[in-house]
Amino acid sequence: MQLPLTSSSLLLLPLMTLLLNSVSAEHQDAFKMNYDNVNELKNNEIMNSKNNNKNNNNPTSDHRFQLLDEIMIKLGFATDDIGVSSSSSFNNNNNNDDDERSKKNPFFPTCLSDLNFKVESHLKKNDKKFTKTQRESEFTVKNVEKLGDNYQLRVNSIKNPEKLGVEVLADQYSGYLDVEDEDKHFFFWFFESRNEPSKDPIILWLNGGPGCSSLTGLFFELGPSSIGPDLRPIHNPYSWNKNASVIFLDQPVNVGYSYSSNSISNTVSAGKDVYAFLELFFQKFPQFLQNEFHIAGESYAGHYIPQFAKEILVDHPERSFELQSVMIGNGLTDPLNQYPYYHDMACGVKSGYKSVLSEDECDNMLDTLPRCLSLIEACYSTESVWTCVPASLYCNNAQMGPYQQTGLNVYDIRKPCVGELCYEDMKYIDEYLNQDYVKKAVGADENIEQYQSCNMEINQNFLFQGDWMKPIFKKDVQTLLDLELPVLIYAGDKDFICNWLGNLGWTNELEYADHTEFSSKDLEAWFVDGEEAGEFKNAGYLTFVRNYDGGHMVPYDQPEAALAMIQSWTLKGQKIEKNGTVY
Repeated sequence: MQLPLTSSSLLLLPLMTLLLNSVSAEHQDAFKMNYDNVNELKNNEIMNSKNNNKNNNNPTSDHRFQLLDEIMIKLGFATDDIGVSSSSSFNNNNNNDDDERSKKNPFFPTCLSDLNFKVESHLKKNDKKFTKTQRESEFTVKNVEKLGDNYQLRVNSIKNPEKLGVEVLADQYSGYLDVEDEDKHFFFWFFESRNEPSKDPIILWLNGGPGCSSLTGLFFELGPSSIGPDLRPIHNPYSWNKNASVIFLDQPVNVGYSYSSNSISNTVSAGKDVYAFLELFFQKFPQFLQNEFHIAGESYAGHYIPQFAKEILVDHPERSFELQSVMIGNGLTDPLNQYPYYHDMACGVKSGYKSVLSEDECDNMLDTLPRCLSLIEACYSTESVWTCVPASLYCNNAQMGPYQQTGLNVYDIRKPCVGELCYEDMKYIDEYLNQDYVKKAVGADENIEQYQSCNMEINQNFLFQGDWMKPIFKKDVQTLLDLELPVLIYAGDKDFICNWLGNLGWTNELEYADHTEFSSKDLEAWFVDGEEAGEFKNAGYLTFVRNYDGGHMVPYDQPEAALAMIQSWTLKGQKIEKNGTVY
């Protein structure tokens, strides 16, 4: 996950990075909750908000950060030897060397603390309402009866795919979902199947963050092409559109090519817009209504997908399309049952990899775990920002901080963290998508000044809503299983941030009709073209897959095995074949 920051789910954006940027903690003792102070804190929030609205025009002095300082102090949020770095030591402008900076921010390796996430709007200056800068579209779709007059879908076919070079073997479309009264504009890019688009399944792909573009998944993981150092597309023979048509949706707004003068701050509010997008998409492409439709994603999409699927199945019986299954890779869904496994993953306990921490560091993670879990339990019980935000801060710092101090890649325990989001090649995606000819070819609206893979402001908004630790997404999965919707949870076994142990752990604990059978089953070997590629188990409508030698982004590390898994699931009736193959 990220502590807060990643890319697409990409990556859960590291919360640690947020702390380094903005959160100040003075006290260096032990973290304790004192609920007697909650009402006082709420009153202080109101006063801080009023004072800051009057007197403070500095966007980095968000009143929520000041409030958070008070929460941390008045609730006894202490940092001791798993401390939270102070904002003053991070935000100063002096040119300390890396060693000095590491001392001030002891739990953040230089490669992470130096990440430069863009927090300013990527819209051109002076653009307040954006309808005048929208590019002309070939098709505009509305459905007043189901959605009212508020939603419209603008669609363009990619006219010169050879020049763009991303996909030349299948038709492709791009465009925007416009939410008129809220001034929200969601970008999408749709690739038809290279095989038989009239029969092959449809997959909606979502990256996480929260606040990261799904185009990261397109170009770094599972799309028709990757981007090379020369900013030219490189054909991907293992693209998921080999036997499926795939939609990449930039959501929430202000991610990637999506934009708005407003913002989204929690997963639930984003679900309504995704439903509206799908309703209009299938209205524009009715030939796909008979095809099986799936939603897939990774990382913070472990929040998005359960909520969006529930929105579709429970809240919209009038829908024109059907949802066949959901697939979540290396996701964050049930923190209470996932956080105990950060220790095991970092310290080599039944993880399949060696320990990367010292014995003392591993002991310290165990010592702080009970307090972490008690805070998450408080969040689960109240679902309040007053319990969920402190749980996020304390647990991410205590259970992820020691690992991040090593300088290793949080998305792949075998590798050092080098470059943007710990991957050097990630920068080529931003550079490619910021070229004017690319923007024009895909129909990105003209007011988009700069494509950005991840938007830290969105990540902060989700954090301050307490979205990170809430239990509703686990409950949503239970609802989906009760509705007999197949659910695939898969995880690369070299990821730390949303590791396979935690994903196996929470699925084993999930209460549903076939819980006893699922939790009692052992994992069995899974093969791809004769080679052992992982392990899996299934009971009822729930399936878990461990992907050998995959990191946070399984299609990036193991493209052939990932494609075999997805083909087996989508083409073989939502089953994982013990002896899989790439079709």
